[in-house]
Amino acid sequence: MQKRIKNILVANHHLEKVGGTESYTYALTGELVKKGYNVEYFTFFKGEVADRLENDFFVPYMSRSKYDLILANHNTCVNYLFGKGFTIQTCHGIFPELEQPSPHADAYVAISEEVKDHLKTLGYDSRIILNGINLKRYCVIHPVQPQLRCVLSLCHSGMANALLEEACDGLGVRLMVQDKYNNPIWKVEEKINQADLVVGVGRSAYEAMACGRPVVVFDHRGYYPSCGDGYVKEIIEKSILNNCSGRYSNRTYDGGQLREELKKYNADDGKFFRAFAEKRLDIQKSVNEYLEYFRQLYRNVHYISVAYFKRIRQSGKWRKSLQELYFNN
Repeated sequence: MQKRIKNILVANHHLEKVGGTESYTYALTGELVKKGYNVEYFTFFKGEVADRLENDFFVPYMSRSKYDLILANHNTCVNYLFGKGFTIQTCHGIFPELEQPSPHADAYVAISEEVKDHLKTLGYDSRIILNGINLKRYCVIHPVQPQLRCVLSLCHSGMANALLEEACDGLGVRLMVQDKYNNPIWKVEEKINQADLVVGVGRSAYEAMACGRPVVVFDHRGYYPSCGDGYVKEIIEKSILNNCSGRYSNRTYDGGQLREELKKYNADDGKFFRAFAEKRLDIQKSVNEYLEYFRQLYRNVHYISVAYFKRIRQSGKWRKSLQELYFNN
């Protein structure tokens, strides 16, 4: 039985300002609207990104009591929206409290193998769907220089940027710092296109790849010590297992070691990273995977529902999670 999807709710804990899940929510919403779905959004904190959803895609704030599908980031959203529709929670990390799975979700998406393993240890099965990028927005506007002239840091800490400044000074290379906490900008793709190489982790690294920029995976986050995978061309498939967080290699770097990573720069590698983004990080493919995942789960429920409910009536257990229904039958 094919489930017709018409009304979709996209949810994120905060949509005040630029950030990783906020950018992801924006890209996801835009693609769903493009596909012709009736999309609304939910958040606890409105702001710049919520305004952009409304103005760019004409997507309204939650108005319905029920939805065919809810695509939610953050356990707070899942808990609040419980009962409003079939909910897939996307978990974007293993450390932040908001990224932990809610028992009220009907199914789970992990953005990396690392997250999938984490959810499994907590008793939740999941499907991996990578953190999709709008490849039309994040693209090559200006080509990179034959020789490394400018590095863009999308790191979140002063410690990381101090080490990068030391590394760039040693090479006579200009360093630009774009820190979302201190100087956030919406059109970060323009800033990326001013640089030849980008340093960052996670979605920052993915956006840089989509813009055809070689990437050094490195940062220091408040929830995890300074670490990185370095210049990732040769290990990109391994780095992505940990969402390009740097925790695959889990190497620490000083200024001199970062300088050696920057020296690996090759302008031709920009084409490699763009091709990788087109193959693995396209938001169009990510959305198709979400929709197929939902339809697959719905078919499974339809086929086994009669036997399942007969079994729980007999056992007297009237309340079981859909997670158990989907994955244990």
